[in-house]
Amino acid sequence: MQKGKASILFKQPPYITAAASVAGKKEGEGPLGTLFDVVEQDGMLGEKNWEAAESRMQKEAAELAIQKAHLKPQDIRYLFAGDLLGQLIATSFGLMELEIPLFGLYGACSTFGEAISLGSMTVAAGYAERTLALASSHFATAEKQFRFPLGYGNQRAYSATWTATGAGAVVIQSESDSGAMAKITGITTGKVVDFGLKDSTNMGAAMAPAAFHTIWQHFQDFERDEKEYDKIITGDLGTIGQTILLDLLKKEGYDLISTHMDCGIELFDSKTQDTHAGGSGCGCSAITLCSYILPKLKDGTWKRVLFVPTGALHSTVSYNEGQSVPGIAHGVVLEHI
Repeated sequence: MQKGKASILFKQPPYITAAASVAGKKEGEGPLGTLFDVVEQDGMLGEKNWEAAESRMQKEAAELAIQKAHLKPQDIRYLFAGDLLGQLIATSFGLMELEIPLFGLYGACSTFGEAISLGSMTVAAGYAERTLALASSHFATAEKQFRFPLGYGNQRAYSATWTATGAGAVVIQSESDSGAMAKITGITTGKVVDFGLKDSTNMGAAMAPAAFHTIWQHFQDFERDEKEYDKIITGDLGTIGQTILLDLLKKEGYDLISTHMDCGIELFDSKTQDTHAGGSGCGCSAITLCSYILPKLKDGTWKRVLFVPTGALHSTVSYNEGQSVPGIAHGVVLEHI
């Protein structure tokens, strides 16, 4: 099943049989607001702190996806999940009550792509009949960890993206059923790419080179080009990162102007919501995939898409030590059944 240098082509594709999306109030007010399964009006979700709120959001998304697949937690063999917080505390505290064997993942905002990739590999190899892939982010927990306390009221640069409050989960299994949403026919695993950018408020520019490399490598490995996809969808490059990505691909002979879509651009309305360059965070691509992309694959509006969540691999420690911001992106090929 190995394909090229960094890809896998599944001979027996795993299926996404259910998906769930839990979003925050601001996300619910955006263009995709009516598509989410749950829109939480209280950013604290009734908890005492932001981190506990994100944990509760993760649990809610996981339970809802399992319920929509007509399963119970014990029917899931492995859980692949992650978030943006130190030691993955949103994931470990949020999902432990489910008592499902857990692989905790960190790929920054690319985590959902990593989770789906590993979950589908596990199913395709026969190590599990069913897996659950999940990722989350929360605006307040991310600002608290990576930037400034909310009470500080700092001004945001126009290049900055807004970390989405949301959690998305998909059930991946070896066999299809009547309600299956899409099949996973291949993956391309990204590598760490660093162009030396040190501006932590411009994540789109930091991640665009990694998105470019993964998409380019995918085309090489599968011997395809952009014309063979209805959409090529990045996770959270925003408007600035999108421009850089399209320019880099154009230099290699690929024209994605009419094919490319970015979850961070789709999630918010740039004219009415003060998100500047768009959305970001693990939850950005997760809730967009679960609420918007998968339904279009299920009903046949799109036949094949390349889903490429993107991540900026920095931390408060690396930033304070003057390090640059490397990026990574993971590609997942999703097709209509």
